[in-house]
Amino acid sequence: MVVTTALAVAAAAFVAPWRVTTGLLVGGVLALFSHSWLKNSAAAAIRLSTTGGPPQLRLAQFILRYIVIAAVVFALYTLDLVSLPAVLIGLSTFVVAMFVEAAREFYFAIKEREEIT
Repeated sequence: MVVTTALAVAAAAFVAPWRVTTGLLVGGVLALFSHSWLKNSAAAAIRLSTTGGPPQLRLAQFILRYIVIAAVVFALYTLDLVSLPAVLIGLSTFVVAMFVEAAREFYFAIKEREEIT
């Protein structure tokens, strides 16, 4: 996701207005933030489910993540610092990262002749 964001921002810096470039950067950073928060929240939720802790707190953190992201995007868009479509594209960097990972796994499966059993 970092590489995808860096490539998108570098390309946009030469061909797009600064609001688009800033939107891609903000979207990419928010995607990384969201991924990190989701990973930590999911790990904590799994730990709580095994120990019998209160699941309401973890559910609130899942919802809070979206509220924080929406608040940041809303504030930056209201201040006219970012392009909203560019932010949404930046938030989608995980999709590109998933395709790259799938292609990498497919390559190694072919190269190593691994079979799915």
